[in-house]
Amino acid sequence: MIFREVEDRDLIAKARRGDVEAYNLLVSRWEKRVFNYLLRLVRNREDAMDVSQDVFLKAYQNLPKLDDPGKFAGWLFRIAHNEAFSLLRRRKPEGELPLETGRMAPGLLQLELSVAVESALARLHEDQREAVLLKVYQGFKFEEMAEILGCPVSTVKSRLYTALDLLKVSLAPEVAR
Repeated sequence: MIFREVEDRDLIAKARRGDVEAYNLLVSRWEKRVFNYLLRLVRNREDAMDVSQDVFLKAYQNLPKLDDPGKFAGWLFRIAHNEAFSLLRRRKPEGELPLETGRMAPGLLQLELSVAVESALARLHEDQREAVLLKVYQGFKFEEMAEILGCPVSTVKSRLYTALDLLKVSLAPEVAR
């Protein structure tokens, strides 16, 4: 990870000087993680693709404002968070959000479990779901999550642990099968 951070820093420096290819390489490194994060937040593939494009465009436009290139990941995910929740706020009056299952795991039991996990995640409050996505699926540290979410570390931990407890209760019957 340290080697990758150094490489990202170099690419950021080049992109700030107008090197579009350097920025394209940054995008190719981060686009899958950002897309997967957005897909689980907005729960619609087309919306996640659109928002992902917006995220990388805004990141490119605001790259000179990034104070510490070492915090690029948190900064990028903060932009993704803001864009996703802007979409969700605009969509709110339309009613319930559609549930899309991402990956299809081989085998019926794995498929059922995957659908059960996605369904359980969908039932969480948005703040709790996002805490799980950032920690479990993206591997961020609590301090990084607090920066992305714009709240204290204690709030992040509370959201995460509450969500994990709810998931444990919700998924216990599925896992027992």
